[in-house]
Amino acid sequence: MRRIWISFVWAWSAFGAETVDLIVSGRQVVTMDAGERIIANGAVAVKGERIVAVGPRAEIDKAYKAKQRIDRPDALITPGLVNTHTHAPMSLLRGIADDLRLQEWLEKYIFPAEARNVTPEFVRAGTQLAVLEMLLGGTTTYTDMYYFEEVIGEATAAAGMRAVLGQTVIGFPVPDAKTPQLALARNEAFLKQFAGHRLVTAAVAPHALYTNSDETLRATRALANKYGAPLLIHVAETKREFDESKQKRGMTPVQALAKLGVFDGRTVAAHGVWLDDEDVATLARKQVGVAHCPTSNMKLSSGVAPLPKLLKAGVPLGLGPDGPAGSNNEFNLFEEMDLAAKLQKVITMDPEAVPAKTAFRMATMGGARVLGMEKEIGSIETGKRADLIAIRMDGPHAWPMFNVYSQLVYALKASDVNDVVVNGRVVVRDRRALTLDKTKIQAEAERYLGRVRKSLE
Repeated sequence: MRRIWISFVWAWSAFGAETVDLIVSGRQVVTMDAGERIIANGAVAVKGERIVAVGPRAEIDKAYKAKQRIDRPDALITPGLVNTHTHAPMSLLRGIADDLRLQEWLEKYIFPAEARNVTPEFVRAGTQLAVLEMLLGGTTTYTDMYYFEEVIGEATAAAGMRAVLGQTVIGFPVPDAKTPQLALARNEAFLKQFAGHRLVTAAVAPHALYTNSDETLRATRALANKYGAPLLIHVAETKREFDESKQKRGMTPVQALAKLGVFDGRTVAAHGVWLDDEDVATLARKQVGVAHCPTSNMKLSSGVAPLPKLLKAGVPLGLGPDGPAGSNNEFNLFEEMDLAAKLQKVITMDPEAVPAKTAFRMATMGGARVLGMEKEIGSIETGKRADLIAIRMDGPHAWPMFNVYSQLVYALKASDVNDVVVNGRVVVRDRRALTLDKTKIQAEAERYLGRVRKSLE
């Protein structure tokens, strides 16, 4: 009789539970919400594109029944990582030229290689390769600046990934536009094509202060504001850029861009290495988001961004790997977190300069804030988009765990990511991409290796 009663209670409980599309559970749920809660033996319920509940697994299981489950008792469930600066199709130029200064790398290798090889087909293949790597490494949102951005948008959406994509505007002929005016026209068409898209946010992307005229820079800001779009731009990346701006304009790159009105709207400034105190104050006042790229800045000897000053001033800060063709050779945000924290400790001689929790915040809620998307992504909260990842903890480098943020930043690897959910859709499960053909993508990469090599002979 008791067994019958227990079965009846269980059946009634299940009958009364709300049906959801997915429940993801793990050893701990690292929410990154306002209280930065860490929920032991936690779970996340997802319905459609959004999170409907997060809490202890026992409570979630009592209130909801799922069409699909991902149960990872040895994993951390965290928000998906947010990449705030990269050039995705350059994955097909990975390692083409290393150990060079930025201007030499650009002018002698990258610009010529792009002029001879970049087509819509090249961009599609490179984007698929980049998106495969990013998803497998736990990145659920990325920010891009490149050419034929509409193709990047199509490939990204087909893979089920979220992105902020900026069509490049630059002051000399490039593969998809021979003049800045044509680039602006392409950009407007791109903004219209992806207006209201559930995964792709179209942006305007003037390359930099030193590669565009003042007139073009003003036009890009006006275009972005017309469509309520973000503006993406490289800012104060090198000492040469900083010095030349001071010499030619009598002001820093940040002050020059501010005077031109480029920061009068949502702006993502990539790098932000060479900044004086007035620059930091300006970025804070204008709420310009800074995409910190430690690997790239180290590899190109560009310098070290003043993160403690930026953090203290309240400047939105995120992380980016930059491009994989020499400024970085991968899209690994776990490595960027680790380096962002450690590099500041060395340059400031202060071990508390950027703690592990701060570095992880930069890769999640910080990145979301940089992109102006903090109400939609960056944390695991009821009502937000269901972008989350499960990170395995069954490797020896993950034992034991005294502090979850220390483990995430200093011990765990991109290869520990086991499952990825973007906008409520499972796109990686058991380290297998469900929306991309890995074998085909690898074959395309090898094919383009031969083409690029031949073009540079």
